Amino acid sequence: MAKDTKTNEQDYIKKQTLLGAVIASLIIGFIAGTVYSSFKLAPQGSSQNQITQNNSPSEQHDNSVQLGGKILQLEQFLKENPDDVQAWTQLGNMFFDSDQYANAIEAYTRSLALQPDNTSVLTDLGVMYRRNKQPEKAIESFDKAIQVDPGFETARFNKGVVLLHDLEDFEGGINAWEDLIRQNPMAMAPNGESVDAIVRRMKSQASK
Repeated sequence: MAKDTKTNEQDYIKKQTLLGAVIASLIIGFIAGTVYSSFKLAPQGSSQNQITQNNSPSEQHDNSVQLGGKILQLEQFLKENPDDVQAWTQLGNMFFDSDQYANAIEAYTRSLALQPDNTSVLTDLGVMYRRNKQPEKAIESFDKAIQVDPGFETARFNKGVVLLHDLEDFEGGINAWEDLIRQNPMAMAPNGESVDAIVRRMKSQASK
């Protein structure tokens, strides 16, 4: 009996390890709504909003200083123009790029207060909530984007990632991706694999 229990535990760990490896490979390609307005994915690292990671330390420092200067200018502009939705969005994007999660959340929230139906901003807000260790808020933001535009595939994909990886909700994550597949049977994940193939593989591993 004890042996059977141990075997079952080992099988469970093996299954979770397999599923975890699949999900982890997708986290790298977590998608920003402002970069990908559709589900046609650009190669990883090609985002025009991202600071180039291959620069030398001095170049990265210069980029950070330059971005910091732009943030200060934009913050000053917004003190005098608090109803400029595009400026709030741009500020959020700058905080997004510099990994200032809480500041990005605040800026995107101010943008959405002025323009609540912007699916890209809602999606980027969800990404920031996830990185800020608030997965439930991330799901809420993705759901709002989906409610505004049921065909917005980026939000559906990201929702599946958060459910699977952060909330460990296998059934919910698979359902989110199956909803995506119904919207677009040819949807591709950032790793180049079709979402449909990933779902079938994960279901197969989970049933073993």
